[in-house]
Amino acid sequence: MDKVDFESGAVQSYIGILQGVINRMATNSAGCKTWCITIVSAIVVIIADKPNPSYVWVSLVPILLFLFLDSYYLGLEQRFRDVYNVFIKKLHSGNATIEDVYIVNQCGGFCVTANSTGKAMLSHSIRPFYGLLMVMLGVIYKFVL
Repeated sequence: MDKVDFESGAVQSYIGILQGVINRMATNSAGCKTWCITIVSAIVVIIADKPNPSYVWVSLVPILLFLFLDSYYLGLEQRFRDVYNVFIKKLHSGNATIEDVYIVNQCGGFCVTANSTGKAMLSHSIRPFYGLLMVMLGVIYKFVL
């Protein structure tokens, strides 16, 4: 097997590809939070005019959907970071081969994806954000509407 070194153009391109994928997953996660706040705020404003304030709980649907989608992106980001870290460790130890380059998929199937998504739901960037959004809906329902 042909070993690759740090200066190889293929290695630099591969690292750039992995960094790009990780960056896109982080951007998608941030976009989920932005869209969630926008949609929930719009629903609350629309419901404020209605005679039945209990419709505010309709806002839980986008919160839960974006919670799942955000967790999915965060889980994928973590899995791609793991692929990146494994490759960098192989590269530093001199064990990276040409077969390791340009493998951009994360290992595992549905169970691994579900597990990484579940772990991401418990992360510090997900739980407080969506938890506080749900608490905010309760406060709006109780004290504002």
